[in-house]
Amino acid sequence: MFKELKYLIFGLVICLFFFFIGRYYFSDLNKKNSYRSLNNIDKKIYIYAEKLPVLEDDTKDIIEYVEQSNSKKKKKFNFWKLLETND
Repeated sequence: MFKELKYLIFGLVICLFFFFIGRYYFSDLNKKNSYRSLNNIDKKIYIYAEKLPVLEDDTKDIIEYVEQSNSKKKKKFNFWKLLETND
């Protein structure tokens, strides 16, 4: 008898918990407060972005191009031949 009563109370508490959470989450007050907080965050970001300093571009002519000639004969290595010669 007490076991069934205990399960009934636990079930009732869990159902009431979800009911009140859903009721608060879908209320107009919560929607209004969340909308206001989103607007405040956007305003703060805009104000902060206006105060940021703009840095000058110092990356002009930083890359030096080197001419490579194909006249040099490159030695081609074969992986298996390298293993055989190291024995």
